Amino acid sequence: MTNEDASIAKSLTPRQQQILAIVQQVGFTTIETLAERFGVSAQTVRRDIIQLQASNFLQRFHGGAGLASGGYRSAYAQKLMVAPQGKQRIGVAVAEIVPAGASIFLDVGTTVEAVARALLEKPGLRVVTSSVSVAQIFCNHGIFDVVVTGGSTRGANGSLVGQAAIACIMGFRFDYAVLGFGGFDDDGAPMDFDLEKIAVRQAAISRSAQVLGVADASKFDQTGTARIADPKAFSMIVTDAEPPARLREAWQRAGIAWLVA
Repeated sequence: MTNEDASIAKSLTPRQQQILAIVQQVGFTTIETLAERFGVSAQTVRRDIIQLQASNFLQRFHGGAGLASGGYRSAYAQKLMVAPQGKQRIGVAVAEIVPAGASIFLDVGTTVEAVARALLEKPGLRVVTSSVSVAQIFCNHGIFDVVVTGGSTRGANGSLVGQAAIACIMGFRFDYAVLGFGGFDDDGAPMDFDLEKIAVRQAAISRSAQVLGVADASKFDQTGTARIADPKAFSMIVTDAEPPARLREAWQRAGIAWLVA
């Protein structure tokens, strides 16, 4: 992220960050839906959308907002702008949990990338990742043993999916897996949209002693296409804000711990 991008990200209000996250997840949403969701006027939402379009985060359409195209920022570049400080705190919190010398699987996504940067201070880690971006973070420092799964690349962040990726993961045992996701089911189970990425995560869960889910607060009110796993498959959810009551209660029933970074 450039200094200019970081400055723009800091200028977004929490509501604007959530609007951006919603558009990234569903592709298009109406002003009326957003106004009802946030309890504000349509004019207030319209002003937010105008500002987000001016910064090339999304595109304004009649009655709503949708994913930007052409010269607008890519979805991956947009995600880098959402809650950067919160993701950094999540990364630091996970790094405090993972001991030096641990074997760890790192998933794909901007929050997991923040975890990777925080883990650079941990000596002796044995890292396996399905993310080209995560691998590059470690390779730039040149002191880590990093295995990149095979597979087909998916998306601007270099996610690796497919049977080759899964087969690689199944050949390891991990002390920890750190997984990102797009939202939550009604019972608190993490969900996502890409079935191939979900399959890679499920393989990592099956080979890990502890599974840490990482998500910033923009994911609290989001769902997804499919469940990654039942809530009890996760050892802990690490986030950057206090989860809403419905998630806390669901996680308590499932016996999941959560940590606010």
